[in-house]
Amino acid sequence: MLKFPIYLDNHSTTQPDPRVVKVMLPFFTEIYGNASSSTNEFGWKAGAAVENARKQVSKLINSDSREIIFTSGATESINLAIKGTADAYSHKGNHIITVKTEHKAGLDSCKSLEKKGYAVTYLSVDKYGLIDLDELKNAITGKTILVSVMYANNEIGTIQHIEDIANICKEKGVLFHTDATQAVGKIALDVSKLNIDLLSFSAHKMHGPKGVGALYIKNKSLKIKITPQTDGGEQEKDLRAGTLNVPGIVGFGKACEIALNEMDSEISRIKNLRDTMYNGIISQLDEVYLNGHPDKRLVNNLNLSFKYVNSDALMMSMKEIALSTGSACSSGSMETSHVLNAINISEDLRHSAVRFGLGRFNNDEEIQYTIHKVVEKVNYLRKISPAYQMAKKGVYAEP
Repeated sequence: MLKFPIYLDNHSTTQPDPRVVKVMLPFFTEIYGNASSSTNEFGWKAGAAVENARKQVSKLINSDSREIIFTSGATESINLAIKGTADAYSHKGNHIITVKTEHKAGLDSCKSLEKKGYAVTYLSVDKYGLIDLDELKNAITGKTILVSVMYANNEIGTIQHIEDIANICKEKGVLFHTDATQAVGKIALDVSKLNIDLLSFSAHKMHGPKGVGALYIKNKSLKIKITPQTDGGEQEKDLRAGTLNVPGIVGFGKACEIALNEMDSEISRIKNLRDTMYNGIISQLDEVYLNGHPDKRLVNNLNLSFKYVNSDALMMSMKEIALSTGSACSSGSMETSHVLNAINISEDLRHSAVRFGLGRFNNDEEIQYTIHKVVEKVNYLRKISPAYQMAKKGVYAEP
């Protein structure tokens, strides 16, 4: 039986898997010790659980467990990676390269460093959201210390050529960080094969709990230096002070274990649902535009612009379906998406963009209902749109 509301905002956060919640519960009520306490059994059990979770997390990205640093989430991981690297390598240079379509956590970290005298190059993207590899090569100078490029975009789902980017950085002797928050758990990802130096991700994007994330820091051929950004303790190899969120970390580990074991079947199932939604919508509506790369994109992402329809009006007309227009971190802003601005689509299409984010617990009945509602409401909103009525009379505007 169809249940409401239907949740299609899985890029902003995901429903915790019941299996994740189950393993977390004892660490609230029974094993509630401080993982840093080495003088009693409560602390020993908590510490052992953290280390087991560290192994589960590392296995998902094929790293050594000692290369995983637990944080409060991807935002903290990104800040630690960018600011911590900049501080640690400031004697070598003051130049950082990133991309205009990064998440605000990355962009704002770079803006913060600019205020301290660092130089930041913001790479442009093409109409699909991909960077130009030649532009990246040309941007690297003798003062460049870090390149930070998002693995998969949180708004339009475009997946960057990460291996090529990482290889360019390696050839140039520059560290490479990627915000893989939307990619980990949804894409088979091997940090060793990809030559990634630093990688940020979060539990709540893969059906784990909120309030916990991780930063992978390569510690094999090259020991990467990071300057801590918080003071007050020696936790996480002196890189991240603060009492560890043991229940969250345990849940994170379980979420990674589930993702690793079920990724292949989940990718296939969710892709089928997404393609069913896309084909169902475009077969019944004209002037619907796909934002992002048509093929090189996350299987759970569908970002569409419905010409002549305001996205806020569309979402308000379908309150039983949870959707968004873009990043959850900037959803209160009246400005159009910086990602859609960067891929250079027209202003009217930016204002008509809606992001559908599919997840583990969505099913075909929900997708069919969503198709029906989207088609119904878009047709209604166009019917009362003066711009649409003008277009119907032959005064068409270019998309």
